[in-house]
Amino acid sequence: QVQLVESGGGSVQPGGSLELSCAASGRTTFSSYAMAWFRQPPGKEREFVAVASNNRHGYRTYYADSIKGRFTLSRNSAKNTVFLQMNSLKPQDTAVYYCAADERLTTSTLRVSDQYDYWGQGTQVTVSS
Repeated sequence: QVQLVESGGGSVQPGGSLELSCAASGRTTFSSYAMAWFRQPPGKEREFVAVASNNRHGYRTYYADSIKGRFTLSRNSAKNTVFLQMNSLKPQDTAVYYCAADERLTTSTLRVSDQYDYWGQGTQVTVSS
């Protein structure tokens, strides 16, 4: 079993920054897991934000076009933690942000939320003036 716990959400004005963290725990080797962030804006479907692939795929990072250049995902393998640094936040970034993990993904399925088995509880990010 894998547990994921997010932290770091909150309220910020447009143009501000936040950093989200996702700590993974469980009796497994997390280097073999892809670690991703998804978000669900109010009244909308869950959408892909960013992902770091596993060690077999070189820990490559991929981003949604809507946040590219503003958000940065980093992975601390020693601490089984991933971070999402969010800069230049916009009101449309308002959402519940979820951390997800899975070890069976390929590069073609990394962005697909249905392919992930493990999810955190979510953390609210609100961008408003």
